[in-house]
Amino acid sequence: MTTLFLTVGLPGAGKTTLARQIAAEHGALRLTPDEWMIPLFGDSQANGKRDVLEGRLISVALQALRLGTDVVLDFGCWSRDERSAIRWLAASAGASCRLRYLPVDHATQRARIAHRQATTPEATFPMTDADLLSWRARFEEPTPAELAADAPPGPPPSPYRSWAAWSAARWPSSAS
Repeated sequence: MTTLFLTVGLPGAGKTTLARQIAAEHGALRLTPDEWMIPLFGDSQANGKRDVLEGRLISVALQALRLGTDVVLDFGCWSRDERSAIRWLAASAGASCRLRYLPVDHATQRARIAHRQATTPEATFPMTDADLLSWRARFEEPTPAELAADAPPGPPPSPYRSWAAWSAARWPSSAS
């Protein structure tokens, strides 16, 4: 059975470093939106294009899983709904899903981001302290049940009747 690994955490938590390690250890395809956004659009959001790009990357991930290749999605997935939808999509492709959560305190996060911006400004986005605090307030920490291996997702939020419908609305261009 193939596995979809999902890195979960805020910017500066170490998700991309972990995603690279998982990809190397498991021979997995690593998909990281940040590595596409800068070359394609020069911006981390680009007027909603990130959601479309993430949808395409999810589609590629599902194809790879169906072909027998493990995948690492280096997305962050700040909401439970996003994580539930991705777990459902992985299961629909016949794969297991493993969430890898990396908590980070604010001081460490700020220091890592400052270092990244100083050493590789071409490979990162500007992030202010206000951004970091705002994002931290919106982040939904995974529960122990979410982190359990192959935890089934709960029902999708209203008005969606399925995770496929929720996913299509959240990530335009994704395919289940």
